[in-house]
Amino acid sequence: MSAKDKFHDAVKNALIKDGWKITHDPFRLDFGFTDTYIDLGAEKVITADKNDEKIAIEIKSFISKSELYEFYTALGQFLGYRLALKRVEPERVLFLAVPKETYNSLFHQTIIADLVSENNVKIIVYNSIEEVIVEWKK
Repeated sequence: MSAKDKFHDAVKNALIKDGWKITHDPFRLDFGFTDTYIDLGAEKVITADKNDEKIAIEIKSFISKSELYEFYTALGQFLGYRLALKRVEPERVLFLAVPKETYNSLFHQTIIADLVSENNVKIIVYNSIEEVIVEWKK
């Protein structure tokens, strides 16, 4: 199992504040030959007569010297995890959790925005200090 991201607890607390129940920490996907871990799994009851909404969240801090390198690593992880999740729990939607500052500085650049759009990357923008969800990009 990989180490927790620097802002793991901040995102977890933000999701709880937003009404989500954390169901997995981490979310383990077992394929027989290897285990894969997505940072969190969560559920939220929409209404009493509907099923729970289920999500998985891959958290990224973007604290290295190269945000661009971290983005490409995160994108590769996201795509692999989404495919794996589709085979195990297709009703669960994968999100990439990104700090507000990184989203504002990096994700508006044309090539990054195009890659996010082209690959249908769903994003949770979070504030790591206030531990709140700033925006959902579905």
